[in-house]
Amino acid sequence: MARAGGGNLPWVEKYRPQALSELVSHRDILSTVQRFISEDRLPHLLLYGPPGTGKTSTILACAKQLYREREFGSMVLELNASDDRGIDIVRGPILSFASTRTIFKKGFKLVILDEADAMTQDAQNALRRVIEKFTENTRFCLICNYLSKIIPALQSRCTRFRFGPLTPELMVPRLQHVIQEEGVDVTEDGMKALVTLSSGDMRRALNILQSTTMAFGKVTEENVYTCTGHPLKSDIANILDWMLNQDFSTAYRKIMELKTLKGLALQDILTEIHLFVHRGRGSQGQLLGDPGRDSRPPPAPADARRLLLSAVDFPPSVRIQLLIKMADIEYRLAAGTSEKIQLSSLIAAFQVTRDLIVAEA
Repeated sequence: MARAGGGNLPWVEKYRPQALSELVSHRDILSTVQRFISEDRLPHLLLYGPPGTGKTSTILACAKQLYREREFGSMVLELNASDDRGIDIVRGPILSFASTRTIFKKGFKLVILDEADAMTQDAQNALRRVIEKFTENTRFCLICNYLSKIIPALQSRCTRFRFGPLTPELMVPRLQHVIQEEGVDVTEDGMKALVTLSSGDMRRALNILQSTTMAFGKVTEENVYTCTGHPLKSDIANILDWMLNQDFSTAYRKIMELKTLKGLALQDILTEIHLFVHRGRGSQGQLLGDPGRDSRPPPAPADARRLLLSAVDFPPSVRIQLLIKMADIEYRLAAGTSEKIQLSSLIAAFQVTRDLIVAEA
């Protein structure tokens, strides 16, 4: 449901669920939290999982259900990573908020600590005693991406819920609702691209949808990939074709031209190529005109090294070596090395692989 008067709001905020019933995923978690609220037995909560999966929306919807709008300010304290949350804040504002009772309202207050994994170790240790001491008066909800960054003592004091990435079946209806409300023109391949690039992150999907709409007017696969600066599938197919079928110099020149023209990062290219290599396609190591697997006459010697991209499935031993090489290149890129040298290394790895397949055939 769209928020009233949200004309100039980002769509992420405009369409943020206002009630637990509006949340589209994790029905088992929501029904448990709903039962806690209806029985007035809400424990301390620890919500964790990747970004854009509904953690903050869930607890804000709970708070709106627990408190009326005019009580909200006095009953709910929300702090996130942009606020200073060192040990002084835990001992000061959080402690004073948790320790004071409200005169006109029964029940407990709610302290929401968003992105709690960014809190220092000392602050978390100080919070441990505050949570214990004021349980009667206050409930704490900690939200984080990485559970391992929360000290075990805090974890044991909270009921934990993991919010996993959203499935496409859950994301598509919600995206269609926003598309209908905003009157956006979206093609079927555009919708698939949105879901693929967001990787289960609803916030990212809505941000990509809004930015693509504003930039191009129509949401197609090409526009979505262009808007996010992600390499198109056709570009990856071309890059693979050049690396496997052209000589080193030609492949290097063409890939550099494509990178410069479209502003692609080698890291993104590497990620997409890795998916291709990892999944494999078609029959085992099929070569163009391989007489053992193809009824057509063998090709001219000049064409003997050409590989059919759509049919190539690297033999396991070759694929293992290629994946190790790609992992090394990714590690070196992360360390800040030259993209040009690493691109040369990537092309070299594929050309060695090609020669191995040809030799085996």
